[in-house]
Amino acid sequence: MNPAPAARAAAPVVSASLYGDARSGKLSTNVVAFGRALRRAGVRIDPARMALAQQALQCIDLGRRDDVAYALESVLVQQAADRAVFRELFNAFFRDPAVANKLLSQLLPPGGKAEPTKQRARVREALAPQKAFGQEAPKPQETEVKLDAAMSASSQQVLRQADFNAMTASEFALMQRLVRQVPLPVPQHPSRRLRPAERGARLHWPGALQQAVRHGGELAVLPRLQRRTEPLPLLVLIDVSGSMERYARMLLAFLHAATQELRRREVFAFGTHLSPLKRAFDQRDPDVMLEHAGRAITDFAGGTRLGEALAQLRAAHPRSLVGRRTLVLLVSDGLDTGDPAELKREVLWLKRHSRRLLWLNPLLRFAGYKPTAQGAALLHGQADAMLAVHNLEKLHDLATHLAQVMRRG
Repeated sequence: MNPAPAARAAAPVVSASLYGDARSGKLSTNVVAFGRALRRAGVRIDPARMALAQQALQCIDLGRRDDVAYALESVLVQQAADRAVFRELFNAFFRDPAVANKLLSQLLPPGGKAEPTKQRARVREALAPQKAFGQEAPKPQETEVKLDAAMSASSQQVLRQADFNAMTASEFALMQRLVRQVPLPVPQHPSRRLRPAERGARLHWPGALQQAVRHGGELAVLPRLQRRTEPLPLLVLIDVSGSMERYARMLLAFLHAATQELRRREVFAFGTHLSPLKRAFDQRDPDVMLEHAGRAITDFAGGTRLGEALAQLRAAHPRSLVGRRTLVLLVSDGLDTGDPAELKREVLWLKRHSRRLLWLNPLLRFAGYKPTAQGAALLHGQADAMLAVHNLEKLHDLATHLAQVMRRG
């Protein structure tokens, strides 16, 4: 389908030498090549979608660049997170395919191939604009191609030691993907419920009767009951003050993925007041979770008043602490600006009603750090253990640290 001359003058025109038309056959060739470029970047594309793309282009004016982009995007992009990759590659490919292939080769590791999920994370996060809580991300420019190929040289091994607060925007985006892959096995405890097992303190009489019926009244083995084990209830309190901005965002991404399967999990953000994040953490998609968290947290990058936040927790959410069996993760630098007496009273209450209190403090990354501030000194005295959480390596160590804390009696 050839566009009308008026339409060509009214809208940006795709280069005829690169795009061709439906009759010449160059259209099909270029669309297939573009689909391959998207696939190399990690976007999931199958032959059926490529066929739909060919049909979609036959229904629009090929002289209008925006129409071509929207038509291809509507059939080739399945996930919202892939839109940034599509737009950048579209701008690059239909300007000069050689430039697009060169940029892709820089983003791919030596060997030219990468696992689809990991490659998508690398390309998409390198392109995705950063946004703070409650702020809209800037719209991508259509006239420029901005691909951060430097991220391809940053290996996971190097990033393990990098401080979250010292990373560039592209490194921070990649790290948000990496922390979602870090496991956090929460320590188990025996529950009140029982299950059939080979060994146990109690006999399983219903099972014994069923066995007797099947074997003519004879019992070869006495079935027993054993207590089930389940993860400890988890309470997470994350400081979202100005000094904790980047650490808070990274820990939210990490804990959302690592605690996804826990049955009892309560998450709160605190700054000048307490903000429940249950609805945000109920979202399966991590990007959607961060958007919900941004709307729920109204005191982001403000001060820190942990005492007032704990008082709100005790008054409005007392069931977040389950029978003194709850494991509490307090993520904060301890730079509290509230009433010291209230802070002491509420921290002692939290300590009495929890199984263990683990303080995750980014300032512990400094060798000479001492908790001289009033709030930090109080947390230092009441916490069962402390751990720095300023890089990927420390997040990997967190599971081991939890197990050690639970064994201390």
